Amino acid sequence: MMSIKRQSVGRLGGALLGFRKATTKTTAATAATTAAATTTTCRPLLPSLGPAVSRSYSTHPPNARLNLPIDYSTTPLLAHSGKPPLGNTDEIPIEVRNGARKRINMFQAVNDALGTALAQDDSVVIFGEDVAFGGVFRCTMKLAETYGADRVFNTPLTEQGIMGFGIGLAAQGMRPVAEIQFADYIFPAFDQIVNECAKLRYREGQNEMHAGSLTVRMPCGCVGHGALYHSQSPESLFSHIPGFRVVVPRSPIQAKGLLLASIRSNDPVLFLEPKILYRAAVEQVPEAAYELPLSKAEVVKHGKDVTIVTYGQPVYTCLAAIHRAEEDLGITAELIDLRTVYPWDKKTVFESVRKTGHAMVVHEAMVNAGVGAEVAAAIQEDPDTFIRLEAPVARIAGWSIHTPLVFEKFNTPDVARIYDGIRKTLDY
Repeated sequence: MMSIKRQSVGRLGGALLGFRKATTKTTAATAATTAAATTTTCRPLLPSLGPAVSRSYSTHPPNARLNLPIDYSTTPLLAHSGKPPLGNTDEIPIEVRNGARKRINMFQAVNDALGTALAQDDSVVIFGEDVAFGGVFRCTMKLAETYGADRVFNTPLTEQGIMGFGIGLAAQGMRPVAEIQFADYIFPAFDQIVNECAKLRYREGQNEMHAGSLTVRMPCGCVGHGALYHSQSPESLFSHIPGFRVVVPRSPIQAKGLLLASIRSNDPVLFLEPKILYRAAVEQVPEAAYELPLSKAEVVKHGKDVTIVTYGQPVYTCLAAIHRAEEDLGITAELIDLRTVYPWDKKTVFESVRKTGHAMVVHEAMVNAGVGAEVAAAIQEDPDTFIRLEAPVARIAGWSIHTPLVFEKFNTPDVARIYDGIRKTLDY
């Protein structure tokens, strides 16, 4: 359920700017044109700005080699038809890997993990806005019917209240899983997260009262039409605060294992789920319960010339850029998925950079003060890693602007930008 106060902001802004209502008649001819490329009509807000101008925008024109849509149905990052995906499959116990699997997408994998946690631990409770209904993205679908309204339930529309309630439950020995409907809405709860959740253990000392068993789930990132309030990736804001972990999965298999590990962890965890992957990423996921290690990066693909560090959806974009760069430039690239962006796995990253001598960090969140800045600084501060660098550490990230509705795809790293970054880093 969307907040009336949030919806009203756009209407109020439109009234203040004096937008006029316009009707658009779409013919068969214009429909065919818009299917090929998105056409945006820019209307002036003031008469002095001149007449309206129409331009055609497309992120992948017909002759594109690089910025083609990611084909999630064939990417080797996902386990198709039982074939293991790229990465370290040994992290999952062999009896689980060889056991029964089911083909599900990422929101179903999250649902599976939540159901498993509820079934195996009576102290687990799940709550948030519309959670009993199934949530905006259906991640909690049918859990209330299965486990009862006392363990899966709705809350009022107050993120500060959701966090405060979760901290209180955790302090009393429960394992609460709080859902924030969108990561963009987490900011009213910032005080609860920073000054209560992260600091409670330090403040209480030997009293053994802490919020270590709290997990906070939230959808994050761009999905193509999120604009200002449904596209943000705030992980770097929380990566500045000691006292909890920040996790971002890339696939259904990863989401299930990392979420179960987060719920069972004795540290509070902020679990950010890239919402574009909820339905796009589909693979064969083990039916049995399993955990994947927190604060442990994964070398998804090995290489010898350049190290690319990323997490979440950009793992797919980076792999597409790597395939083209390896074909065009005759190089091999090593791809690392951080998975836990705080505290992150320095050992795995440093070892890779010492081998390749070149490093890039890619993320969807804006570039300034992002996770990439911390990774780049740490690489250059470590003497044994710095001395092996043959070029500055490159950062490919979102621009330092608010996400525009029409130009959302131009704001996030694409294959062309990553490809160009690889080439420039190796040519330095």
